[in-house]
Amino acid sequence: MQHDKVLILDFGSQYTQLIARRVRELNIYSEIHPFNKIPSNLESYKAVILSGSPMSVRSDEAFHIDLEEIRGKKPLLGVCYGAQYLAHFHGGEVGASSTREYGRAHLSHIKDGEEFFKGISAGSQVWMSHSDTIKKLPTGGVLLASTHDVENAAYKIEGETTFAIQFHPEVYHSTDGKQLLENFLIHIAGVEPDWTPDSFVEETVERLQEMLGNDRVVLGLSGGVDSSVAAMLLHKAIGENLYCIFVNNGLLRKNEFSQVLQQYEGMGLNVKGVDASARFMDALKGQADPELKRKAIGKVFIDVFDDEAHQVKDVVWLAQGTIYPDVIESVSATGGPSATIKSHHNVGGLPDYMKLKIVEPLRSLFKDEVRRVGKSMGMSAELLGRHPFPGPGLAIRILGDITPEKVAILQEVDAIFVNNLKKWDLYDQVWQAGAMLLPVNSVGVMGDERTYEKCVALRAVESTDGMTADWVNLPYEFLQATSNEIINKVKGVNRVVYDISSKPPATIEWE
Repeated sequence: MQHDKVLILDFGSQYTQLIARRVRELNIYSEIHPFNKIPSNLESYKAVILSGSPMSVRSDEAFHIDLEEIRGKKPLLGVCYGAQYLAHFHGGEVGASSTREYGRAHLSHIKDGEEFFKGISAGSQVWMSHSDTIKKLPTGGVLLASTHDVENAAYKIEGETTFAIQFHPEVYHSTDGKQLLENFLIHIAGVEPDWTPDSFVEETVERLQEMLGNDRVVLGLSGGVDSSVAAMLLHKAIGENLYCIFVNNGLLRKNEFSQVLQQYEGMGLNVKGVDASARFMDALKGQADPELKRKAIGKVFIDVFDDEAHQVKDVVWLAQGTIYPDVIESVSATGGPSATIKSHHNVGGLPDYMKLKIVEPLRSLFKDEVRRVGKSMGMSAELLGRHPFPGPGLAIRILGDITPEKVAILQEVDAIFVNNLKKWDLYDQVWQAGAMLLPVNSVGVMGDERTYEKCVALRAVESTDGMTADWVNLPYEFLQATSNEIINKVKGVNRVVYDISSKPPATIEWE
């Protein structure tokens, strides 16, 4: 089935990927491409969105885009930098704001009778994030909306299906952002909202069958949502030609190796458990730098798979549960100017000696989309509701070097924290939770004795896709009970703190 597509042109904003997610919430498939690498064939794209950017349109290094085949020919929406670009280089004027315009604002004026703002009224909250402002609209510009501080908050171009907004509808702080995108894409641009989890499963299975044929595939299972859903998609496509391997890297949660293997019983998957914990711990010995820890784990992970793959006759492919945020945070977004945040162990190619090709069925999906796809295949709610767990495991929750003793301490702390979330019926209210072992000792008193032991930080966040996250306001009574239990039961820990930072500016993990 051929779906209508939306093209998002990336000028490097950290919000670009959120635009794609918001569009997909409307059951519309969207693709992100760098502003300077516009697809040569635009026929399949029903609408185009220009993203924001850390760059200023007034800068000598401003990102310039060739809109000849888009403007006036495709419905076009400029967001933030995109709106300023359409103004500044087409008869309008952009200047520096007297104050930085960042954060919540409210629409104080909306032009009557505009379908672009259908269902949205004055007072609607929007999110601003810019240091320049549009002082004069472009040629043919018609003012559509203002806020108290931003006169030209939204406009359209007379005689074109071109719209522009200074605020960010893609972030959840813009309360009617989804409605605005629906107005533009469905009601104005006429995009058909038919990209659903069921259609994704059907089309992905067909694509995998065409790609893989009768080839054999090995897949690394982690017990998490991503690899599990990837496994089920591949199982639907190639059945017994899928060989699943679950590797114990020595950095899993308490008892996780045996529990995960049991989890897959009855799912029809061919799974082999491999205990390679000693190899991982040797590779991490004395290693404290977080990036080097990730790379060391990634190398051993590949080495283990190379060994296991040689035991599967005629294997051709290595499957991975890579999802969109992994890709976004590891490399510039589809080659665009977005900044690298961190590297992920399952993103980026294989060494030459490993003669396997990579297949990543979920590479274009966000975490919430992965869960919806799993649900459409009838996978259990318990498995799909499991909190994300980083590929490098506890290695990036132990700040500094890794030792078996530190791993054992953190496993006990993490088990108490997560089990208590479940006992208190808080687990499903949290998107991701975990504990961090900090590289500091602090003074404490137990009984009549002075102690000098480790400090651990508890972290619980709420999120939709991992791109942004807020800390969860867990009940004081819960934190008190959990802290007491950790200090009383885990030898070596005498202090517990709770992380109340959001992403951004922090990340979910500490390394």
